[in-house]
Amino acid sequence: MRIYQRQNIWYIDYTSQNGKRIRKRVGHSKDQARLALKAVEIDLVKGKYLGISEPEKMIFEKLCGEYLTYARTNKTASSFRRDQVSINALLKTFGNCQIKDITAHDIDYHINQRKVTLKNSTVNREVACIKHMFNKAVEWGYLSNNPLKTVKKLKEPPGRVRYLNAEEIERLMEQCADHIKPMVVMALNTGMRKGEILNLTWGDVDFKNRILHIRQTKNNEHKTIPINDTLLNCLQGLGPQLGNQYVFANPEGKPYTDVKTGFSRAVQRAGITDFRFHDLRHTFASRLVMAGTDLRTVQVLLGHKEIKMTMRYSHLSDTHLREAVKRLENGTNPAQEENEKSVTSAKVG
Repeated sequence: MRIYQRQNIWYIDYTSQNGKRIRKRVGHSKDQARLALKAVEIDLVKGKYLGISEPEKMIFEKLCGEYLTYARTNKTASSFRRDQVSINALLKTFGNCQIKDITAHDIDYHINQRKVTLKNSTVNREVACIKHMFNKAVEWGYLSNNPLKTVKKLKEPPGRVRYLNAEEIERLMEQCADHIKPMVVMALNTGMRKGEILNLTWGDVDFKNRILHIRQTKNNEHKTIPINDTLLNCLQGLGPQLGNQYVFANPEGKPYTDVKTGFSRAVQRAGITDFRFHDLRHTFASRLVMAGTDLRTVQVLLGHKEIKMTMRYSHLSDTHLREAVKRLENGTNPAQEENEKSVTSAKVG
């Protein structure tokens, strides 16, 4: 930190908290320059020891550019595209604003304007996007705190749950083209999203330990999924085919970009209505719950960050829960019953 003179004008020279070198013109007085530098020194000490820092000037439009650069590297392609859509909408409202001037009240006003013509889910994506942008702005040193952390999302209706029964699954499998059928088998036995299936490589398939490695999920996290017998037989029948890198590759060895048309035709031929490829994921989860699998396990298999996403399937376990409670009518404790079964098995063994 120093003061210096150039052509009878005094300047201060210092380094900000985030490492940026700053030079500011003060005026013709050396004493004023000294006082200005002392004030900066005090502010820097406050920032270092009290967590107080002066926000840098940052236009919202510029922050959007930096955030999209971050998102392109750190998020999945689908999440990045979703951010682009949200940011394009947010720019129309906040484009030339200083981010330090944007308040929670401004966001609430934006929400009220947008919800008139858009679904709550669409508005919530925009809210989530700008709140995360401001979190990154704090991390990058452009803000001392996030003024939007109190902004609440709109209530959304429960997520759509459409699943197939055993008879519908059989009909669908019969109508699927040869290249689509293995993808359906994988979706029904893993709950993987369509993008995860299409991008799966043979390097992600661990036959020895019977595990699939999903290296880039919707949440940009790595997860593993067990391979059951049905899926194992399916994968062993596929390959690896002719050295293809991708599990599901076209005759040229390139991954399929989408199977929407082929799958829709199979659904139509099977006489099934209101059913999309993503609903195979719902079918996987629904079958697990109806078989008595606890929701926490289903959450882990689906890769849901929050249990509330998995709770949409909770109503499907009603029968299983009723059977557990019904045991009490006979004076039998379910846990005790299971313990007695284990003891009996041990004695027989």
